[in-house]
Amino acid sequence: MSGPQRSADGGYRKGEETRKRILGAALAAFGRKGFAAVTTRQIADAADTNLPGLTYYFGNKEGLYLACAHDIVASFRQGVGSVAAVADAALSAPLASADAAIWLKRLFAALAHFLLSEEGAEDRALFVQREMASPGPAFEILYSELWRPGIELAAALLEQAAAGRLSSPDSKVRAVMMIASLTGFRSGQRIIARTAGDGDHVVQVIAALDEQIDALSER
Repeated sequence: MSGPQRSADGGYRKGEETRKRILGAALAAFGRKGFAAVTTRQIADAADTNLPGLTYYFGNKEGLYLACAHDIVASFRQGVGSVAAVADAALSAPLASADAAIWLKRLFAALAHFLLSEEGAEDRALFVQREMASPGPAFEILYSELWRPGIELAAALLEQAAAGRLSSPDSKVRAVMMIASLTGFRSGQRIIARTAGDGDHVVQVIAALDEQIDALSER
């Protein structure tokens, strides 16, 4: 009994590895070139697999593109979800301005690490930025499962941190601006490295965001 079980496990692991390779190659290709400019053959070659293998896991190019979006959402939940869930729960009770500011800092610190330093961050950021600039098949997935809940949570914390000095629409605009500053920094990291030198820029980014939050909550 043990021999066949090991074989089944090995086949499953190989299948998952192949699927992850295809997803990684697709995220990189779609992010850098866009949906229309990429072929499934190019992705299969980059993933060191064949077209039937790609079709087996994802069906067609649009299925693969949508799978990339779902993978980004899953990665976000793994990297930021626990902090976001606790911060959201904290909002269910009266929350002092200082406490809201603390949760906002924790949320943006987790988001900064996810967008700027985790493995695959650049490819995910490029994919997301393309969908933001030119909505395609994955836009609704990213909007409903990533952007809208993230913006609404950050905006609610901002509104609480500002102790009534910001309206709900103003808070949402500020939340979008703060989140966009992180995605923009991801695109400009090479320029930052050349102009500011090597270093832990994520720490600097988090410190700058903390200062913004402190300035807002201390007015």
